[in-house]
Amino acid sequence: MEWDSTTHLLAAAVDHLAVANWMTATINSGEDADPQTYPEAVPRPGVDAVKADDSSTRGTDDSVPTPADLARFFA
Repeated sequence: MEWDSTTHLLAAAVDHLAVANWMTATINSGEDADPQTYPEAVPRPGVDAVKADDSSTRGTDDSVPTPADLARFFA
């Protein structure tokens, strides 16, 4: 089953909201708190799922900002 443009846009909105919620939770967690798990994207039809250990979609693990980095950015 193929998606129409409205369904693709809705999935993109859900993905962006999940990332925004992740960012908010990361910023508001304590410095000693465990890092929040980055949200997975809504699966799209016709797109193979990326392996959980494949970081090529977001860069390396070093590119994920720490809570301190996010706090400095939004200060």
